[in-house]
Amino acid sequence: MGDKDLEIEETSPAQRKDQKGDEAKIEVRKVKKKKKSLKEAVKTEKRGVCHISRIPPRMDHVKLRQVLSQFGEIQRIYLVPEAAAAQMNRKRAGGFRGQAFSEGWVEFTKKSVAKRVANMLNGQQIGGRKRSAFYYDIWNVKYLSKIKWDDVTDEIAQRHAVREQKLALELSAAKRERDFYLTQVDKSRALNSIEERMKKKQKVQQESGEISDFLSEQFAPKVIRQFPQKKPVADEAGKIKPGLSKDVLAGVFGGQ
Repeated sequence: MGDKDLEIEETSPAQRKDQKGDEAKIEVRKVKKKKKSLKEAVKTEKRGVCHISRIPPRMDHVKLRQVLSQFGEIQRIYLVPEAAAAQMNRKRAGGFRGQAFSEGWVEFTKKSVAKRVANMLNGQQIGGRKRSAFYYDIWNVKYLSKIKWDDVTDEIAQRHAVREQKLALELSAAKRERDFYLTQVDKSRALNSIEERMKKKQKVQQESGEISDFLSEQFAPKVIRQFPQKKPVADEAGKIKPGLSKDVLAGVFGGQ
């Protein structure tokens, strides 16, 4: 027992040193991570976001980065894909058959660059070579003041949520209409089959000369009973009520 106690006493300080060393390393990592996050926050505050309300056909994020990177350093780009219905209509009309985008956001490293790009390019021709597919297109760029990339992502997520909710409502409504239509179709088929069976049965019995009372009751015309109504008493009340004599009235008013 004594040897074991000595071993425990000898190893426990080393373990404590290791624990202290691990804690120190964790603290250093936390400090470094905090400094890094602060640096990222400072960099994010210096960045500027531009909104492009129209993306020309055949332009994707790669080509957009190539065109705009000549004006300044770009961090991130997000383009909204075109709606499925609009894409289908465009393909049917014989237009561009690839993936198109409706709008997009571009994040520049500096706010000053984003403002300058928006003021310089908005309303201007994209240009480039005349053979380029974007030569005659016009820039629609706007600088978003006090808007950060996190705000853009939140807005995009909210749009997706609203779209999913609308789709769910439309699908539920379409499902209800389909179920109602199918029930009506089943009822119609059942009634038609019953009517056909009754007609066949009646035809067979007519050919054999025997018509059942059940069929005669089924196809007999319905009798609607009518009940006479009494006249209201209020119509004859004026005739039954006796009136005052003219002599009495003359005596009352003539005396005055």
